[in-house]
Amino acid sequence: MTKFLAIPLGYVLKALYGLLGNYGLTIIIFTVIIRLIILPLYAAQMRSSQQMMEVQPKIKEIQTMYAGNPEKMNEAMQDLYEKHKIHPAMGCLPLLIQLPIIWGLFGLLNNPLKYIGEDSTMVMAVHQSFLWVKDLCQPDQMYLLPIIAGLATYISMRFTMAISANPQAMSGGAGASMKAMRYFMPIMIGWMALTLPSGVSIYWIVSYIFQIFQIRITRWHDARRKEREAIKQRESRKLKQTHKRKKQTTV
Repeated sequence: MTKFLAIPLGYVLKALYGLLGNYGLTIIIFTVIIRLIILPLYAAQMRSSQQMMEVQPKIKEIQTMYAGNPEKMNEAMQDLYEKHKIHPAMGCLPLLIQLPIIWGLFGLLNNPLKYIGEDSTMVMAVHQSFLWVKDLCQPDQMYLLPIIAGLATYISMRFTMAISANPQAMSGGAGASMKAMRYFMPIMIGWMALTLPSGVSIYWIVSYIFQIFQIRITRWHDARRKEREAIKQRESRKLKQTHKRKKQTTV
């Protein structure tokens, strides 16, 4: 699967390099393009996760109410999902579509000449210097990129968990696991970046920074949506009260 996707991605990367002439900048632009392509899938995944979080208290009520009747519990859960227009599978489906693309891109940047071709131009390109990194096919000897990659991962995961999960509302074990993952993933990414090509570190950094901005925008959009819904509810209540007073006056 990695080879199947890495080869066409390699053609795109090579074409971008032909336009930009700088391999480090090419990786940055290429990563942004890929993130924009999978943006609708990620947005759908986040919306589904947030919807599940919002109805979590009602799900717990149903589970408590029908603890001894699985059939009734399933019916009540289906009714809840239909009422709130929630599709539980939408939380996993976009992720399953994204993963092959992400792994294909990772495989390409980890071993670019394998998928791009070993012509002299590209051999020179992938070994170019960028910023303080002398060779983008080698790990960052100053360790700055691994540190930045780990920090970007941590911030991204913190924002993601804030918008898609509610550890306080979950059982102690699940909440503890999520908190542990928030620290484990950045450490793992930073550790891997110590030995992988610097081009992979740049990809991780740009990808997670893009994700951070996307989450911020999503949270802002959701806050505006909830504000509009609250205004509509207040206006609806006022309208009902006005009609009620008119009826009382008429009587």
